[in-house]
Amino acid sequence: MGKRGRNRGAGQFGGVIEVPAGTTPSGPVEGVYYIDTGDCELVADPDNSNGWLLKINGVMSSHIDVAEPLFLDFEYMRWIAALVESKWPPEFRPKLRALHLGGGACSLARYFHAAYPEARQVVVELDGKLAEYVRGWFDLPKAPLLRIRVGEARAVTETLTSGTRDLIIRDVFAGAHTPRALTTREFNEHAQRVLAPGGLYVVNSGDAPDLKNARADAATIADTFEHTMIIADPAMLKGRRYGNMIMAGSHEPFGDDPQLARKLLGGAVPAHIWNDAQVRAFAVGARVRHDPQPAA
Repeated sequence: MGKRGRNRGAGQFGGVIEVPAGTTPSGPVEGVYYIDTGDCELVADPDNSNGWLLKINGVMSSHIDVAEPLFLDFEYMRWIAALVESKWPPEFRPKLRALHLGGGACSLARYFHAAYPEARQVVVELDGKLAEYVRGWFDLPKAPLLRIRVGEARAVTETLTSGTRDLIIRDVFAGAHTPRALTTREFNEHAQRVLAPGGLYVVNSGDAPDLKNARADAATIADTFEHTMIIADPAMLKGRRYGNMIMAGSHEPFGDDPQLARKLLGGAVPAHIWNDAQVRAFAVGARVRHDPQPAA
């Protein structure tokens, strides 16, 4: 689920595009495409001749600028990128190992490839047909730099070897909500196991003004990881609108990076950082989510 950095229209789609079996698109073409989980709509960005918007089952999912991989149109993606670059400065060329749970148009994976050319990334996407289309529409890095693995995010995560990822990003939505199986303490334990020492777990938590879901996400992450943080704009933090919070957990302190704070304040939608104490205070009263207990 994405909220764009600027308030702009999405244009009109160009009709249903029939892609012959056994073939993939050669570059982006505006229109509606049938995928394994419903349909998606590819829309030319009316304000950017190089931009494309992807909607999945009517919900805005991704934006790609085909000429500039380092341009992220969605604010929450900019916040994630700023957090990751604060922890692993690109100028040191770290060989980042990243796992993206939720594919869409692979906007963040494409960004990190440009920022970290030696990174090895895996994107887990439930919809195999969508994954094929995204490869055909956009100039994505090839394996092993970027692999798209078709599968359910939790099932894939549970199969991964311990300590093999520096960064895990959970950005999975079914409509406007993240599937519950990806929000529980038990799933967080799998993510924690897969992370290398000092690794970073980042989630895109979408919520309504009551912030009930965000508080439960915060409580569950704080119950799993020693150190937490939240990045969001003030209106979202105060429960004044529907939107996104970026939450992160790690067993290594986040520290106090004034450059990160300035960068977040300088965006089109200025964001604030909540430290671990603020996150835990925010989560007070919220129940930690757990997997359903098996029937007796």
